[in-house]
Amino acid sequence: MNLSIALQYLLPHRLLSRLAHALARCRWRAFKRIMIDTVVRRFDVNLAEADNPDPNSYPHFNAFFTRALKPGARQADGNPLAVVSPADGRISQAGRIDCGRIVQAKGQWFTAAELLGSEREAAVYADGDFVNVYLSPRDYHRVHMPMAGTLRETLHIPGRLFSVSPWAVRAIPRLFARNERLVCHFDTAHGPLCVVMVGAMLVSGVETVWGGEEIPPYASRARARDWRGKGIGLERFAEMARFNYGSTVIVLWPANTVALDTLHSEQALQVGERIGVLRAAKPAPL
Repeated sequence: MNLSIALQYLLPHRLLSRLAHALARCRWRAFKRIMIDTVVRRFDVNLAEADNPDPNSYPHFNAFFTRALKPGARQADGNPLAVVSPADGRISQAGRIDCGRIVQAKGQWFTAAELLGSEREAAVYADGDFVNVYLSPRDYHRVHMPMAGTLRETLHIPGRLFSVSPWAVRAIPRLFARNERLVCHFDTAHGPLCVVMVGAMLVSGVETVWGGEEIPPYASRARARDWRGKGIGLERFAEMARFNYGSTVIVLWPANTVALDTLHSEQALQVGERIGVLRAAKPAPL
């Protein structure tokens, strides 16, 4: 085991993430300017597409990191049956859920039941399809709906906060099923849809458009929230959540719901870009 991987097991994940959370909201002008300028230079952030392109005008680093884009900077695929990318980033893995197992990397996998924290919910997605998108520090950090749906339930699952960088994903077994995460279940005209917001070391903050900041606080036990009857319906391409710092979003569909396009590991994507197409419509579950 190399030093980088060993540190992933030894470092105090939550303590470091709490510190990063506080620093990201520091309003001391000199400090936040250094943080923003460093990220812009190191990761070649494209500020020209930001709704506010002036990095010095953001009140703190997190406001910059979760910046909105100019109207029209991203557009949904014109085919109304197209399923679209939920985020800017790169494909980590995508494809078939094989008897409940999801590929993490070559030689690595985890189960849908582990990821969702429920055998019952996971059974819906047995032999279905998944897409895993990794958001790097240079990316737009808001997550959008891959298809229209109505929120049914969320489950905040406690866990570790391993890095989700490609090198960690290749080395740490079942990483996405071990990290702190928010599981979002939707009902759609084509059946269930699940979007999982996975936290990571230093980048574990998750906000939703319906509930505000969900992570932190970090969970000591799984916390389910029932959103049925609250009327939280989101159209395809609508913003649903954001990462306070980057991370990974995983989308699951039941079998025969979507026909995914040919998607390759490390393939770059933008929000709204087609990643597949819906099959014949099915009624939403009662």
